[in-house]
Parts: sequence; C-alpha cells; structure tokens
Amino acid sequence: MTHRASDAPPHTDEHSSVGVVIASVAVLLLLASLDQTIVSTALPTIVADLGGLEHLSWVVTAYILASTVVAPLYGKLGDLYGRRVMVFVSVSVFLIGSMLCGAATSMEFLIFARALQGLGGGGLFVLALSIIADVIPPKDRGKIQGVFAGVFGISSVVGPLIGGWFVEVASWHWIFYVNLPFGLAALVGFFFAFKAQTKTVAHKIDYLGAGLLTLALGGLVLVTSLGGRTLGWDDPRLLVVVGIAAIAFAAFFFAETRASEPVLPLSLFRGNVFSVTSAIGFVSGAIMFGSLTFIPVYLQIAKGASPTESGWQLIPMTIGILTASTLSGRYMGRTGRYKILPMIGLSVASGGLFLLTQLSSDTPAPMLWAALVLVGGGLGTVFPVVTTAVQNTVPREQLGTATAAGLMFRQVGGSIAVALFGAIFAARMATEVGGQIEGVADVAELGPQRLANLPETTRELISVAVSAALHPIYWIAFALAVVGVALTFLLREVPLTSRMVPRGE
Repeated sequence: MTHRASDAPPHTDEHSSVGVVIASVAVLLLLASLDQTIVSTALPTIVADLGGLEHLSWVVTAYILASTVVAPLYGKLGDLYGRRVMVFVSVSVFLIGSMLCGAATSMEFLIFARALQGLGGGGLFVLALSIIADVIPPKDRGKIQGVFAGVFGISSVVGPLIGGWFVEVASWHWIFYVNLPFGLAALVGFFFAFKAQTKTVAHKIDYLGAGLLTLALGGLVLVTSLGGRTLGWDDPRLLVVVGIAAIAFAAFFFAETRASEPVLPLSLFRGNVFSVTSAIGFVSGAIMFGSLTFIPVYLQIAKGASPTESGWQLIPMTIGILTASTLSGRYMGRTGRYKILPMIGLSVASGGLFLLTQLSSDTPAPMLWAALVLVGGGLGTVFPVVTTAVQNTVPREQLGTATAAGLMFRQVGGSIAVALFGAIFAARMATEVGGQIEGVADVAELGPQRLANLPETTRELISVAVSAALHPIYWIAFALAVVGVALTFLLREVPLTSRMVPRGE
C-alpha cells in the first residue's frame, strides 16, 4: 500500500511563503506553549473550586504527559504523510480539548480534557520545529530557533498573566477558550502558505512501538506522581505500575529493533549529538517546568499576591529567555558553533536555582526577580541549541522523527519533575499545615480567596510552611542543573552549514 509523504524541502515550492510559514509556526508554538503556562497562576483557584490539592500537579502533568507520548508518532507521521496534513490534525484535536477544558465542572473531567489537549499540543511542538528545518538552512536555524525560544519565553509570562486576569475578571474556564482564535489563525496560515511537495512511497507505521512507549512513559509519570503521597512506596498497587512500566520499556526497545520503520529508531542514539542533547533537554525540561509551576504557588500563598500580580512577577524570567535566546541564535548564525552555549546557560541557571533555594516568607522581590532572570537566561541559551544541533546531524528522512524524539526527552523531564515536585510539595504541606493550623482543615483550601479570609497570624504560619515545602524542590532542580553542566562537556560539535540537505543525502 502506498501513501503520500513529504519529499524535497517545501521552500522549493514557488507557492510556499517562508515568511508566512515562519509566522504560522510561531503561532503554533505560542498556542502549544501557552497551555503549559496559562494554568499556573490559576491553579490555586482551580483547586479551591474543584477540590483536592492532591490533584494539582495533574492539571499540568496530564497536558505535558499526553503531548510527550504522542510526539514521536507525530514526528514519524509527519515524515511519512507530510507535515502539512498532520498540522491540521493536531490543531483540531487541540481545539476540541480546549473547549472541553473550558466546560469542565470537575477535576477529573478537567484532567481528561487537558490530556486531550496534550494529544494535539504534542503535534504542534514537533511539527512546528520540523517544518523550520524544511525551509531554513542549518546555519540560519539557530536564529529562528532563538526567536522561537523567545516566543516560548513570552508565553511563560503572557500565559500566567492571561490566566490571572481571567481568574479575577471572569472565571478560570476562559483561560482555555482563549486558545480558539490562536488555533484558527494557525490553520489559516498553514492552509495558504505551506504547500509541501510530495511523492508516493510505501511505509508501515510502528503502532506497537508507539503503544508500548505510551504505556511506559505513562507508568513512569504515574509512579512519580503517586509514590510517597497517594500511595506508599511499598504499596502493591504502585509496585504493579512500576512493573508494568519496566516491562513496557523493555518490550519497546525489543520492538524497535525489529520494526521496519520504528517510531524511535535506536540508531539515533549511536550519534553523540542526539544522545547528549537529549540528556541536556531532559534536564532543561525538568528545570523549566518544575520551577515555573511552583513560583505562582509561592507568590499567591506565601506572599499573598493576586493571580495577576503573580503573573507580572514572572516577567524577569521572560526577559532572560528572550535576551539569551536571541543572542544565542545570532551567535550560532555568525559562527556555526554551539557547544559553549549550553555550558554557559546551565551554569547561569544553576546560580538562579541556588537563589530559589533560599526563598522565605520575607524574601525581597528583587532577589526573586534576579533568580528568575538567571534561570530564564540560562534556559534561553540552551533551548535553541538542542533542536538546531540535532537537525544538523540527522538525514532529512529522519528529521521529524529526531526532532520529535529530542522534544520528547525535554517533555518527559518536565512531566517527571512536575509530578515529583508536586508530590514533594503536597507531602511537605500536609506535614506543615494539615490539621495543625486553626481554620484550615485541608491544605486544598488554600486558594487566594480562602487565604484572604484567614487571620493574619494563620497566614504567616502558612507562608512559612509554603516556603519550607519549596526548598527541597529547588535543591533538586539545582542539582539537575549541575548535572546538565557536566553533560555539556560530552557534547561533540558539528559545525552548522549554510546548505539545505536534500532528502536521502
């Protein structure tokens, strides 16, 4: 059986507009990344409304996990069927998920809808980054990837601000409805601008590998989320999940050695650039998502900030990301080199994370801003490198697959970090607050509105408890950054070129 697949780079099609394609890709990335951050400032209100602090991390994790497990499949389908058609599929799924999120009336339904959103959002990330490799030469991709890292940085502030604003003037349900115009704009842009050339090839989708990978990653995040909190580490049910995840991972690697067109070719791991950047991406994703998720919780509960105010407080991180990603992209475009960038970036990020380990109920705002600038600047230096370096070293027929795999590791890092950090935070809060402070029967009640009605002495006790519960989270993130710096020394540098590599070369 034959199907249509993407052939030569779309930039050779006279009907394609590179400028409009890049703008559409920027919208796609904004759309996908916005929903990783727009929920953050609204989380305390959502939890207070729907109930259960124990579910807090899953509102974020469900989206990240779902987008992670489908990323490799989108990458392979984009390589085989063409990226244009897969964009329409992923955007449509994402918009349906957004509408369902907006209509949610229970935490369980919201988590389900967030997972559906992620099934579409995973395609937006992968396809957007892969399309850029279709239309831009390797040496110039650093500049574009730097811009996209900036778009991601903008969403890290715009998302929380929009989320906080809707919580205050309307309701948290509207933070999901706002995705609809962005999605429609992306669809229109791609419909008119991206007309890839195609040819007929025979292929077979690795559905077994995709299914096993989904089961393995899902089990991994489930263990990190439930272990030590909802279920004890020696609970038989948790041990069953561990066993299923381990078996799924083993079966996945076995299946990939026998698949004619594996969803994640193991041959990619033989390349130094792919292996090392995947590890760096994992660490960077854990730092980014793990850190960003809990800053609004600190600001709203420990410092008493409103959702909108906590969103504004994240602007320094965006400034750091925008500045560093732009400078890094220009450096790669001018020199064709990249190895020094993640070395510098993760070192800078570690300094910011160390400052975050010192958070307390009376930490001055300038200290927090300085920490966020350092973390944002460090990560902004790393993100453009990870994708550009990988795309520079793989054959074009594996471009989408390799891009998706690299993104998967970053998302897995974020999924595990958010789930693990959420478990640590909830456990520490239960110890510090649960049943010990008069007027607070359950830490799930600690939304901004509930907090404002408590006596001042009680608020002070809660503020101290929140700060203490966050310390282990940022110490772990700091250790991860140090590990990331060590990994950069293993990275082999392959100079970026100014030539588009045709398919099969």
